[in-house]
Amino acid sequence: MLGAFVHDQLDRCGFQVTWCQNGAEGLERAQRQPFDVVLMDILLPGMNGLDILTHLRRRHSMPIILMSALGAEADRISGFRNGADDYLPKPFSVDELRVRIEAILRRVELERRFHAPVATPATPAQDELTFNEGLSDVSFRGKSAQLTGSEYRLLETLWRNPEDVLSKPFLYQHVLQRGYSQHDRSLDMHVSQIRRKLKLIGYEAHHLRTVWGRGYVLTAAEPDA
Repeated sequence: MLGAFVHDQLDRCGFQVTWCQNGAEGLERAQRQPFDVVLMDILLPGMNGLDILTHLRRRHSMPIILMSALGAEADRISGFRNGADDYLPKPFSVDELRVRIEAILRRVELERRFHAPVATPATPAQDELTFNEGLSDVSFRGKSAQLTGSEYRLLETLWRNPEDVLSKPFLYQHVLQRGYSQHDRSLDMHVSQIRRKLKLIGYEAHHLRTVWGRGYVLTAAEPDA
């Protein structure tokens, strides 16, 4: 019933919608056909949304919005960890769904047309990250961080503004393309994942720090005493 309702409402909003009614069918279609954005429930017949997300992220970078029950924090954390770009708690309004989809589509279009790559030296220094705009990922000494699209945009924005504290409202608007709400933990989860992934590849030259009450800042690591 939810699938039929969402399909009908998005169609009325002018979107071209492909509706798959079980997990296996959705995964097969998403692997075979390019989509601008994937909207996916976590609870699906046959194969759940988190498993589908894991399969898709192995080869595809298309934006993915997960739908989950309000308060299902563990599912949301797993979703972000496995590569989701956004989540929408149920129940939700059609207006919020439309705005979030439009924000992602607008962001993707801007990136395709106007987004200049981060300047990196021809021969990066040993302590520098290499940004790959085409893959929406960074690497360090040959190791890929395997960032999601949202994580890459967040890190890139902070990288372009070193030592500047960027507020949560600014980052929500600039990176996630929506307004800031104190109950929305999306940005915090993205920051946590960036820290974890940079640590996994051994990058320590810069730290993503929380400035309580203000926002986030990317700072150079202090030299060892």
